[in-house]
Amino acid sequence: MFEVLVFVYENYWRGDACPELDQLGRKLSAHGFEPDEIHDALVWLDGLNLAAQSTRVDPQTDEAPGAAVTQSASAMRIYSVAEQDHLGAQCLGFVSFLETSGVLPAAMREIVIERAMAAPGDPVSLDDLKIIVLMVYWSFGEEPDALVLDELCDPADGRLPH
Repeated sequence: MFEVLVFVYENYWRGDACPELDQLGRKLSAHGFEPDEIHDALVWLDGLNLAAQSTRVDPQTDEAPGAAVTQSASAMRIYSVAEQDHLGAQCLGFVSFLETSGVLPAAMREIVIERAMAAPGDPVSLDDLKIIVLMVYWSFGEEPDALVLDELCDPADGRLPH
């Protein structure tokens, strides 16, 4: 499924530039993806589209318009046991890193968590979570800044810790 998502990200620069799911499915099939992978990716993308349409984030305020309750700066996200088990410590740490760096607003974080919970893998791999984060940015028609994009796209294997 994640190979299909990467293909979609690379070929349709924004969520609104992506064709309808039926047409996208035909294009993916023509590119040689397996029917099961296509089906799983289309179901996952449909959930992402629904989440993105119901949540619009104002980058200036980190709020979704019309939200009944906004998150205060001192609020803490508590993860359920199911979320902890499915995401694992490495993915939760990465989400926390993005959030505390100021590049993942709370509303987008919730979509990342929801879409990660809908993804296969137990726990979800860090590489797969990075694809999920990219797809959430993509669904909002935003591109992460260069440093975040570097963190999401470059493998950490060859890096030296400072």
